[in-house]
Amino acid sequence: MSIAIDAASVMKLREQTGAGVMECKRALQDAQGNVDKAVELLRERGLLKAAKKAGRAAKEGRILTYVHHDGKTAAMVELNCETDFVARNELFQTLGRDIAMHVAARAPQFISKDDVPTEVLENEKRIYRTQAMSEGKPESVAEKIAEGRLNKFFFQEVCLLEQPFVKDEGKTIRELIQEHIAKLGENIVVGRFVRFKVGEAS
Repeated sequence: MSIAIDAASVMKLREQTGAGVMECKRALQDAQGNVDKAVELLRERGLLKAAKKAGRAAKEGRILTYVHHDGKTAAMVELNCETDFVARNELFQTLGRDIAMHVAARAPQFISKDDVPTEVLENEKRIYRTQAMSEGKPESVAEKIAEGRLNKFFFQEVCLLEQPFVKDEGKTIRELIQEHIAKLGENIVVGRFVRFKVGEAS
């Protein structure tokens, strides 16, 4: 049964999430007036919308940069979208600067799991498997443990999209981008990035 939702609740949710008025009203109705649940629903729906846009070509964009306050660490990110209209949007550009800051802080090596060379994966898996077997685990179990550790630790360590966002560790960079896809209505992808640190070879 649908419950009555007052305008103040809708506006509060809209301010909190940036979602449209009708989407906020619908989420509040579906959540029986529970604001936290409504935020969750909007996030889930946003991610679904983002997933639908993931296959679309993203050939526009901007190069965004971040330089740490000590002047010794910096990063540059190419962030792509579908139109120059979105590329000029401040929300899009803030996202790019946030990702550049994250790259400077967390030093990822690859954009996604798909970019990690097979030989690197196999080597890491071998190390995890050996560790598990040295702990007395049977080989079949050690193999599963190695897979689990690879997904839980290694990818988060080296892959940008899998890393918890440095400004909000409750979401990954992938989820941060998906939220912006939902808000801006276009596919957004990280084209490439580079990180510089004084005294380190690039």
